[in-house]
Amino acid sequence: MILIVDSGSTKSDWIAVDNNGKQLLEKLRTKGLNPEILKEEKLKKLIKKNPELKAHRKEVTHVFFYGAGCGTDRGKEMVYNVLKEVFVNAIVKVDEDTMAAVYGTINHDAEAAVVCILGTGSNCSYFDGTQLHQRVQSLGYILMDDAAGNYYGKELIREYYFNHMPEDIKVAFGSKFNLEADYIKYNIYKQPNPNAYLANFAEFMFLNKDSEYIVELIKKGIRIFANNMIMQYKEELKTVPVHFAGSIAYFAQDEIKAVAKEMGFTVGNFERRPIEGLVAFHTKNL
Repeated sequence: MILIVDSGSTKSDWIAVDNNGKQLLEKLRTKGLNPEILKEEKLKKLIKKNPELKAHRKEVTHVFFYGAGCGTDRGKEMVYNVLKEVFVNAIVKVDEDTMAAVYGTINHDAEAAVVCILGTGSNCSYFDGTQLHQRVQSLGYILMDDAAGNYYGKELIREYYFNHMPEDIKVAFGSKFNLEADYIKYNIYKQPNPNAYLANFAEFMFLNKDSEYIVELIKKGIRIFANNMIMQYKEELKTVPVHFAGSIAYFAQDEIKAVAKEMGFTVGNFERRPIEGLVAFHTKNL
């Protein structure tokens, strides 16, 4: 049994397949397994909490794990140790979530492309057809993650509190969420996964895209992300497309295409969840 995992900060998707890519179990989901946010013991508990993973853990021969927070040696090592302890008979490979986005979006194995993730967090890299090149090291959701779910959640709350929202949007936003100051501060400063908490607010944008205010808010974040991340690869952008993975990118396709036209880069594929592409890639390359 081969386990392929695409893990963000909010949730992790697991697929179990055989050597031919035939799915053996229903798709599984656990909470996000980000080693930059959660401690080792918590990671173990979240995996073992899933009854299917616990029941079949000794049958697993390979685990291919792609995760947020696994772009550093420390993060990779922590997740590797956890997976080896849980799946005792498995060969384990851990890589950053950007590689999942690469395999999930490129059109063929050797395609060069700039690949972006816009989900709970955000990232951007250049894949030359063989290797991944990253020119900006992520400093996490507080300092970076432009145009990610947690960025938009923070922006929406700020816009609400600074009275920048149009009145109808402000009323709708206030009726959908608990926006009491103490409640927000408790979830951001006292609870685990504040980035995932903030990202929950982003859905509001996509339910209210008939508002020009909301459309411009989305574009503003994408422009910042493009300036800070995508434009790191100005030379490469002359010849390669920019692919996007993640829920924010998937639902903001129109706004991304509009910003791309403004800034002069070519948009390629959108993939909400890259895991299907990962299955095809790994069963072909076992």
